[in-house]
Amino acid sequence: MTTAAEIRERLTRPWQHGAHANFRGVTCDEALDLSGLALDGVDFTGAQFRGGIDARGARFDGLAWFRDVGIDGPARFDGAVFMNDARFEGAQFNGPAQFHEAEFRGIGRFDGARFADGADFAGTTCYGNFSLQSVESRGAVSFEGSEWLGGLWCDNARLPDTVDLSGTQVHGRLWLRRARKGNAALQSTDFGMSFGYTYI
Repeated sequence: MTTAAEIRERLTRPWQHGAHANFRGVTCDEALDLSGLALDGVDFTGAQFRGGIDARGARFDGLAWFRDVGIDGPARFDGAVFMNDARFEGAQFNGPAQFHEAEFRGIGRFDGARFADGADFAGTTCYGNFSLQSVESRGAVSFEGSEWLGGLWCDNARLPDTVDLSGTQVHGRLWLRRARKGNAALQSTDFGMSFGYTYI
């Protein structure tokens, strides 16, 4: 088991290109508070966060890998900035997931992620490709006002029929094959504006 204080102390070291903190597979029973901090690159692949994560307003200067993590408490990334690729493939969000007005300067990859208690991505911006392949979600989900400058990939995504996509903008490829909104196919008309090719 790794304490929240140990993780926080390591991640507040200045970022160096090519270096990162290795917290693969750790278990943290406490709430991890990274809010407002400039953070070194980190690999949390397979980690378990029993008390949730608060990274509101944090800046992830290096890699930010949350692949296959389990987050039992709230996951708060509101206003966070990911300077490089943010990878959340296979993440299990067992509490509310909040990415309100987060900024992804690389890719935002959530392939296979599970949101058990809703997700708030309203007002997010992604400069690379944003991927929701095979995502599944229950509860309230919002992407209202989000902008994806590198395209949006939704292959086989399963979103609730109440998902809010109003005011969204997709620049580049919009991939909607096998994507569902409730029991219906997810359509390009569900988005605010789409510039570029749509694949259905």
